[in-house]
Amino acid sequence: MTTATATAVNAPAVAQLRAGARRRKAAQGQGPRLDLRWARLLRVAVVSRVLRFVRDQLLACSSCGGGGGGGGGRGARYRRLGPPALTPVGRGDACVPAAGDADDAAPCDAAADGENVVSLKVSLLGDCQIGKTSFMVKYVGDDGEEQNGLQMTGLNLMDKTMAVRGARIAYSIWDVAGDIQAVDHIPIACKGAVAILYMFDLTSRCTLNNILDWYERARKWNKTAIPILIGTKFDDFAQIPLEMQWAIVNQARAYARAMKATLFFSSATHNINVNKIFKFIAAKLFNLPWTVERNLTIGEPIIDF
Repeated sequence: MTTATATAVNAPAVAQLRAGARRRKAAQGQGPRLDLRWARLLRVAVVSRVLRFVRDQLLACSSCGGGGGGGGGRGARYRRLGPPALTPVGRGDACVPAAGDADDAAPCDAAADGENVVSLKVSLLGDCQIGKTSFMVKYVGDDGEEQNGLQMTGLNLMDKTMAVRGARIAYSIWDVAGDIQAVDHIPIACKGAVAILYMFDLTSRCTLNNILDWYERARKWNKTAIPILIGTKFDDFAQIPLEMQWAIVNQARAYARAMKATLFFSSATHNINVNKIFKFIAAKLFNLPWTVERNLTIGEPIIDF
């Protein structure tokens, strides 16, 4: 057999051997690539599990202990208040009188336990010597065991907690003194307030004339708070002639319309409309089924809205 013939006969075998060698080399080259891909997938899976774990821990912390507020660093839990009516609870617990209770019913004060607390800030603005502090003390209670407050130059703070169907409402009441030095406290007193009570002395018309100035100052820092116009010392106001009463009532109603505020005449001495005003605030904020009756009779405590 000649050399050319032998070469032709062995050609297929040589081709198969060469193809097998190429396959073995290709397989050897793909091995490291597959290992690298698996290593990358493994790292991605580990990182994803770590990120999910961290996210779950953050969500758990924010829902259980997060948020601001007091209570020694323990976050307060908030509950959405539904439409149930305000109902009284025992004397040992704070309460809101039911709608049919008398306005001068005995207060039911108690310290909040930090659970289910809704904190509401209310600010009191007006001139000096018009009865703002007396009004606040009458609502909070002048019993030393029930009163919780802080007094500083130009600013007086008091707290009162009441319960509404398992949830506690903690009123934080900020009384700004009416002198010129106390004007600097208006921003801190008004920021975050859910209601601002603009107060004047029914027996001093100049304090009513100054209400619009207080309103304009407060509106610079809070445009969403519920405005309420309150005339104090109704017990003294009832003793002045009816003609003067009529003039003051008309001016107060005009101011209330301009401010889009509800108007109340009150007396801290006889607890006239004091509790009712704070019940009105709670009902307004949480859409509770309690309404106040309008009263425009001269010689009686006016309520207009």
